[in-house]
Amino acid sequence: MQTHPRATPPGPERALATEAVHAGREDLADLGVHAVPLDLSTTYPSHDSRGEAARIDAFAATGAQPDGPPVYGRLDNPTTARFETALARLEGTEAAVAFASGMAALSACLLVRSAEGLRHVVAVRPLYGCSDHLLTGGLLGTEVTWTDPAGIADAIRPDTGLVMVETPANPTLAEIDLRAVAHSCGTVPLLADNTFATPVLQRPAAAGARIVLHSATKYLGGHGDVLGGVVACDEEFARKLRQVRFATGGVLHPLAGYLLLRGLSTLPVRMRAASATAAELAARLAADPRVGAVHYPRIGGAMIAFEVRGDPHAVIGAVRLVTPAVSLGSVDSLIQHPASISHRIVGAEDRHRGGIGDRLLRMSVGLEDVEDLWHDLDAALAAATRDVAPDPRAATDGRRTAGQVSAGGS
Repeated sequence: MQTHPRATPPGPERALATEAVHAGREDLADLGVHAVPLDLSTTYPSHDSRGEAARIDAFAATGAQPDGPPVYGRLDNPTTARFETALARLEGTEAAVAFASGMAALSACLLVRSAEGLRHVVAVRPLYGCSDHLLTGGLLGTEVTWTDPAGIADAIRPDTGLVMVETPANPTLAEIDLRAVAHSCGTVPLLADNTFATPVLQRPAAAGARIVLHSATKYLGGHGDVLGGVVACDEEFARKLRQVRFATGGVLHPLAGYLLLRGLSTLPVRMRAASATAAELAARLAADPRVGAVHYPRIGGAMIAFEVRGDPHAVIGAVRLVTPAVSLGSVDSLIQHPASISHRIVGAEDRHRGGIGDRLLRMSVGLEDVEDLWHDLDAALAAATRDVAPDPRAATDGRRTAGQVSAGGS
């Protein structure tokens, strides 16, 4: 029977691309296999009920992963554990805890702090729309204070349990100085959503974030066929997250863990290739008079946000190669209108305050050829602006190069 892969020491520090391929898999040769085993068991046989009782007691007391063979699928799974080990290594944290979705992961973080009487959250907009809604709606008993990065220190209260930011932000791609924000947090843990950047482009823990959140559905999986979430953090916080996960049942399915681990192995290659295409498309869009503004982060990435002068819904209706769909991070390119879909659940006033205008489109650039993607966008922009009079500001507006675009979400 497989034991937990965390028993394998990481060895000397290795490059990210190497870790992406090998982390969580170091014991495979000793097991006599090359591909990662997929363990679909929901329960595990054992004639040692006293030993099982001791492992369950230890988990209930500390949240540490039980030693020895697994007991039950909601407590632990060897395949999912491999993904957790690998993601923690890529993010440079002591541990990682996987969940059924990114929202389940965020909910667990909030529940951990709420259980300690720390129900107040300080957050910076924009965030992913459902994250915004979860905080604003107080569905888990939390209270949120929205502020800008400069106001974080003043917004912190004695009952503040978390400070939450997302950078680059969804959907404006505004960037935040994580090191400066972490300093402003003092002793309050900083939770950084790293979904858009991935550890290929930034490692928030190295900048002072104690908690790093991913919707693993996106770039970590990379193929649009798996739902998952994961939190990279120190072992102390991970133990509390495991207890919440066990109690609430938001576990990651082993098949999803298998697919996410496989996705990590190509993450650096996919991110770098898609980022190069995105940077080129951002430059072309910035020079196009049919586009009012382009947002592309300084750290790069495969996401572009742009505001059209014509009808954004017409662009959505006219693309043919790019898929008009919510979500992001797949090998194929996707485009959506945030005010209608991903951030619809956020009130219009709050959307606009966060820089999410009604003409804003968000594009997730995949691995297609850049010329094919541009041909599709060009045709869609033509359809959207066919009946729009030329804007006299076009000579000075929206003609920025990709490297200069959007650090402030302009």
